[in-house]
Amino acid sequence: MTPETLQQLLSDNFADWVQALDLTVQEADAEHVLMRMPLSDHLARVGGIVSGQALAALADTTMVLAAVAHAGEFKPFATTDLHTQFLRPGVGTAILCRAQIVRAGKALVFARAEMSGEDDGKPVASATATFYAP
Repeated sequence: MTPETLQQLLSDNFADWVQALDLTVQEADAEHVLMRMPLSDHLARVGGIVSGQALAALADTTMVLAAVAHAGEFKPFATTDLHTQFLRPGVGTAILCRAQIVRAGKALVFARAEMSGEDDGKPVASATATFYAP
């Protein structure tokens, strides 16, 4: 799937509050998806760093789109497990999230995501998730 196709799926199928994150699909193929989340005041917590909730939503959304790209078609994947590790404060202009599928079975898909600062490339958070594939 192309980044443009996944961007349209994001626009057509995800909640308004996810849309408010202003996510952009930068790269996409059957092996990975790279998403960009610009940082702005509405995502900041005390101290001016990006909130953990925004990072978790970025990871979950990017991994769902990676599962869709891996499947080659839209499926309404349901998150059954999401684990996020916050490594350092997220600051700068944007956070990049790269997601890939670890294993895809008939009913469950396992994914991993790494988030880093766009400006410095330093790791900000990592996440793993399991999705149910209807």
